[in-house]
Amino acid sequence: MTKAELVRAVAEKTGADQPTVLAIVAATMDTIKDSLIEKENVYLRGFGTFGLKHRAEKTARNISKNTTLVVPAHDLPYFKPCKEFVEAMK
Repeated sequence: MTKAELVRAVAEKTGADQPTVLAIVAATMDTIKDSLIEKENVYLRGFGTFGLKHRAEKTARNISKNTTLVVPAHDLPYFKPCKEFVEAMK
């Protein structure tokens, strides 16, 4: 499902017009991104959790040039669905 399809489906279910729904969906996605950038988890009860996983600094190898390089520590976003969501998928 694309963002446009999501907007269309929400507009049909709620009866709201598509430009309004598009603004709400975009604002929701921006707010989730901003929270993760500020290192805050986002908990949506009945849906799941958006959070960050920290990756430590590590040494990697470039086998084509036979050199090593250091990959700095960084955070990666993740999504963990809630238990009810997982059960519904089965």
